[in-house]
Amino acid sequence: MIRFLGNIEAKTDAKGRVFIPAGFRRQLQSASEERLVLRKDVFQDCLVLYPESVWFKTQNQLRKRLNKWNAKHQEIFRQFVSDAEIMVPDGNGRILLPKRYLQMAGIQSDVRFIGVDNTIEIWAKEKTEQPFMKPEEFSEALQEILGDEEDWEEEEDE
Repeated sequence: MIRFLGNIEAKTDAKGRVFIPAGFRRQLQSASEERLVLRKDVFQDCLVLYPESVWFKTQNQLRKRLNKWNAKHQEIFRQFVSDAEIMVPDGNGRILLPKRYLQMAGIQSDVRFIGVDNTIEIWAKEKTEQPFMKPEEFSEALQEILGDEEDWEEEEDE
């Protein structure tokens, strides 16, 4: 399974193209992931790149939780998939970020790629200048989530 890690700065060109960082490209190539899916994050003002296999797994997980005969559920699913677009890196490892996505994420030129588990987030660089959480909030949240776990180190990767 693919796991991205890193925090890399880049720039979009005048057409909205950006190089996928070399380390991430190598991981994608070694996992035989040629196509990516781009969508705006559900919670944050950033874009998310999913390897195609991860996207389909995520889409299937959502679909399983929704009733296709429930109108509200259909709206949720439609919104989730209609905001997504397939990206195929060019021969130089660049993808074209469509203008509507750049606008949704507030991206002008400078971006930051952040590896987050099995996806890659693309942020407007200025939105990442400060930590996402204050250090004390982060340590308290981790303690709350993991503090009572006795065997969390032994858990297997899914």
